[in-house]
Amino acid sequence: MTAEALFSLAGTLVLPGWLLLILAPRWKWTQRYAAFGAPLLIGGLYAWIFATHYSEGRGGFGSLADVSLLFQNPWLLLAGWIHYLAFDLFIGAWETRDAVRCGIPRLVVIPCLVLTFLIGPVGLLLYLVVRGFWRKEIDPA
Repeated sequence: MTAEALFSLAGTLVLPGWLLLILAPRWKWTQRYAAFGAPLLIGGLYAWIFATHYSEGRGGFGSLADVSLLFQNPWLLLAGWIHYLAFDLFIGAWETRDAVRCGIPRLVVIPCLVLTFLIGPVGLLLYLVVRGFWRKEIDPA
């Protein structure tokens, strides 16, 4: 299988998780898939790619220039992308669980989830800000 095919497969595996988080956050299978199933599947794919292709790459993690060299290898670039996919989905699942626990309405959380999907840390930041304001409204103590 090519790196391009695995890129498409990884995206295909996480997309249902994001849709479930947005459309059916309280369904029992949503968290099972978004927080565990998809991240485990693509995490395994990540481990395999990293283990079988890391020795082919130049560079490393010591500097930005080293990371740039490392990501010139398409397989290692794919591993980096899969890393983002897995962690962003896991964070989106946490945001959803936490929002349910805190009583934050789904419509308020959806923009946070979309941003977490597209630009992970910004979505998490927005969710944490929303959560902070919401919790103050619910429990000022």
